[in-house]
Amino acid sequence: MSWNLNTLEALLSDNKDMAITREDGCICITNDDGIDAYLAVSGEQIIVESLLFSKEQVADTALLNDEILKTHQVFPLTTIGITQVSGEDYYMAFGALSSQSKEESILLEIQMLFENIEAFLDAYQDHLK
Repeated sequence: MSWNLNTLEALLSDNKDMAITREDGCICITNDDGIDAYLAVSGEQIIVESLLFSKEQVADTALLNDEILKTHQVFPLTTIGITQVSGEDYYMAFGALSSQSKEESILLEIQMLFENIEAFLDAYQDHLK
């Protein structure tokens, strides 16, 4: 099965631990802790991502980037990158998987993203102003 936003929205709507809304070509997923993640289908990939904090909030970006590169492997299925929103750089957590993935893999990716967001924020808190 090849997933698209309609089939993904139907899949996620069955989960009582998440609020699902459709927004401009993506699905906004909000967990019980109020954390938002955005899911989109891009070509052959499903991408799910969430903003962590702005680059402006970081005391020393070189030091944080070094720590992220040294520790990212301890956070399964999720990577940190930098993206731009309204002209401002933000650190974001994201995961990507094939649009051919099994239902269980998609749900696991989303669950791990939410768990890893909390772990990232805890692990890198000392780098924020």
